[in-house]
Amino acid sequence: MNAKKRAFALSVVLILAFSAAVSARHNSTDDSPDTKSAGKSAPAQPAEASKPNAEKDSNSVPEASTPAAESKTATTGDESSAAASPPQSAGAASKAANSSASKSKSAKTTKSTRKGKAATKKAVKFSGKTEKATFAAGCFWSVEAVFERVPGVISVVSGFSGGIVPNPSYQLVCTGQTGHAESVQITYDPELCTYENLLKVFWSVHDPTTWNAQGDDHGPQYRSVIFYHNEAQKEAALKSYKQLTAAGTFGAPIVTQLMPMKAFFPAEDYHQNYYRNHMYEQYADFYITPKIEKLRKKLHLR
Repeated sequence: MNAKKRAFALSVVLILAFSAAVSARHNSTDDSPDTKSAGKSAPAQPAEASKPNAEKDSNSVPEASTPAAESKTATTGDESSAAASPPQSAGAASKAANSSASKSKSAKTTKSTRKGKAATKKAVKFSGKTEKATFAAGCFWSVEAVFERVPGVISVVSGFSGGIVPNPSYQLVCTGQTGHAESVQITYDPELCTYENLLKVFWSVHDPTTWNAQGDDHGPQYRSVIFYHNEAQKEAALKSYKQLTAAGTFGAPIVTQLMPMKAFFPAEDYHQNYYRNHMYEQYADFYITPKIEKLRKKLHLR
């Protein structure tokens, strides 16, 4: 019994001694001068780092004026400034860049428009003299669009020629029973555009080797015809025909008819200026626009 009491008492003494040692070591760690010094100086380091950066940024170009300022702010190490500034400077820089680009584009557009207007004004200074030419070269929608862009041409009217029925409607001509061909009648200034030049456009705007057809359009109303208004036009047409035949330009016999101009009947209003009024529709986009672009350089179209 006495031995057990002594053992228990010894255990209590050892526990108390261990606890006292641990407590003393803990107090010694909290009172360490190095740790306290580190704790006081640690917050001061970012503040000292931010001060020179703030001074440096105050002397730089405003961020809204140059995208480079954004990059500079991002690399200064001033996290509080960088966190707040970039969204604003990015938007400002973007607006400035867009504004500059918009002004530049506007200036270029204005300059281009003025040049275009000047060119148009120069092109429409007609001499006052006029002559007419009439051609059939397939669907008049595309033929009209090309001839309208020939320098020296004053106007182009879509209609019907070469038939036996007076004042035919489009629906009647489409039956192929009236003898008419879809045609364009051109009023031009002979001082600015020769009939020979119009013949060049005529031969280029369609395939003169297909009988009663042009592309997907079939029927006598789509045949190729030169309607001459006088003997001079007849001679010029025959001359160009002989030259093209001798040169084998089309690789097949030319089947274009040469007929005297007797009567021209304008088509319904919805056929006039078709390309200008329907430029972005499917037919114009697929058939007419590519033809104009293909011939623009070759024929010096407006």
